[in-house]
Amino acid sequence: MKLIHLSDLHLGKRVNEFSMLEDQKDILQKCLNIIDAEKPDAVILAGDIYDKSVPPAEAVTLFDDFLCSLAERRLQVFAISGNHDSPERIAFASRLLDTSGIHLSPVYNGRIEPITLEDRFGPVNFWMLPFVKPTHVRRWFSEEEIGSYTDAVRVAVEKMEIDPEQRNVLVTHQFVTGAERSDSEESSVGGSDNVDSWVFDGFDYVALGHIHGPQNIDSERIRYCGTPLKYSFSEASHEKSVTVVELGEKGSLDALRVRTVPLVPKRDLREIRGTYMELTARENYIGTNREDYLHITLTDEEEIPEVMSKLRVIYPNLMKLSYDNRRTRTQTEIGRAEDVERKSPLELFGELYQKQNGGPMSEEQRAYAEELIEKIWEDRA
Repeated sequence: MKLIHLSDLHLGKRVNEFSMLEDQKDILQKCLNIIDAEKPDAVILAGDIYDKSVPPAEAVTLFDDFLCSLAERRLQVFAISGNHDSPERIAFASRLLDTSGIHLSPVYNGRIEPITLEDRFGPVNFWMLPFVKPTHVRRWFSEEEIGSYTDAVRVAVEKMEIDPEQRNVLVTHQFVTGAERSDSEESSVGGSDNVDSWVFDGFDYVALGHIHGPQNIDSERIRYCGTPLKYSFSEASHEKSVTVVELGEKGSLDALRVRTVPLVPKRDLREIRGTYMELTARENYIGTNREDYLHITLTDEEEIPEVMSKLRVIYPNLMKLSYDNRRTRTQTEIGRAEDVERKSPLELFGELYQKQNGGPMSEEQRAYAEELIEKIWEDRA
């Protein structure tokens, strides 16, 4: 059985105040072209369909068009809600759409029933687990000890009653321990949203969403396909792709094969650097795609007046401008917003404690602070 694994479309997203809708429409068409070439049995959409829980109308229309295109191809589609989505909105009309082969995850209610497809090796069971927090699962299983995201997903999986003799595919949207994040993903307190990979031991393939860089966790059996487009400059080096999964006979040498098909965007998201004169010299920009989304770093020692508007004459989609020179390199790093954003609340509290008390927290104090921060996070959830 052949599957196409996609996730994190983030339809309606704006990057540095630039709308990505036109680029998203283009990349979805390229995904359809790959689907036509590969002729899969099913398409997986592993969460974060939209960028916001209340998406703009244009994003909803774009997703509707994409689903209709998939339905016209007589494909089975398995789509779940991610942490950016409203589970209620994703689940809307799901029972009606089931008859068209479009399967949308319902709001988590403690019961997940598989949708089973057949090939020449027998049944393949698809289990759709939308993004869940401990509070979501604890609501339905109050007798279980659920203190972490790992506990929540473990209990949700245990209640599925999987038949290990058959092939099972899980579609879910979580941060699995060991995955490499990028700047465009939301982080939780001190890594409290981590899910350990051993909870997925019963599945033949785990189609993950949430992390924007394509990567395997432990093995290709547990995989993030990544976003189809770059959504931050921390992703500038990513090679975006569609993941193609082929399930063979269970237990055979060809039980699982995973490969990728590259995706080429209409406009790339790139970082370039140099002096103002270098970047505006005709011979240096002719032949490049000047429509790309750019972060330009100028190395001039003196700031150029009205440089943003001047550069946009050549590079109309300039998103971000920085300087790298003696002045910027010698500036103090203390209090920079970028550093604050990279640190967890526990790390920031530890630094504050050390400054005020002249020494680090004890292990007991650190454990208490971590427990308190996680409780505040859970209360907010």
